[in-house]
Amino acid sequence: MVYAGAMPPLLPLALFAATFSLALGLVLPLISVERLFVFADEPSLLAIIAGLWTEGDRALSILIGMFSVAFPSLKLALLHLAAYGGKAWAARIPGWFRMLSNWSMLDVVLVALVIFAAKTSGLATAVTKPGLWFFGASAVLTAGASALARRAA
Repeated sequence: MVYAGAMPPLLPLALFAATFSLALGLVLPLISVERLFVFADEPSLLAIIAGLWTEGDRALSILIGMFSVAFPSLKLALLHLAAYGGKAWAARIPGWFRMLSNWSMLDVVLVALVIFAAKTSGLATAVTKPGLWFFGASAVLTAGASALARRAA
């Protein structure tokens, strides 16, 4: 994507909302899991990644960190550079940039599957928390901002 045209009026708002939503989606609890009516956990995405790392699942921690934190952050950073950096920055954005959007909703789908599995197992109850909604909103807003930038280019 090369963004060089006049900035669409909704692009700054979409970029701000996507960045704000991603930040909240990373630190707010994604899910509330209650086991045996006594034990409850409400981990955030960053807490899940850190927990996997400390438990020795480093490969999974790195994989989730890449697709949940690094790629969405990189995509937003590139969109900000394309929108506000002028033609010099817009021309430097690589063609593989569009590949990042293929992974945008992967985490939301995975958490939904975990909630479904917990509810159907009968061993635990699971409920979505605001972090999941902010993370999903960030993915949708980032896709919308990317479409606005592409349309203007």
